[in-house]
Amino acid sequence: MRRQLTAIIEREGTGYVSLCPELDIASQGETVADARDNLREALELFFETASQEEIQARLHEEVYITQVEVTIG
Repeated sequence: MRRQLTAIIEREGTGYVSLCPELDIASQGETVADARDNLREALELFFETASQEEIQARLHEEVYITQVEVTIG
């Protein structure tokens, strides 16, 4: 079974951090591609080892990515 999940990747120091907000699972890598691939590996490992109950408890079915404009100062 295949499932499409969200990956948010941002620079941190000299590398990149990746986060899947649907499951609150994170990883990192030296490049964007490494961070994405390492997150995919972490997610696959989670699905291989977690019980159905744990998956359902952690899974956020609806995640929205948007921008918010704020006033500074």
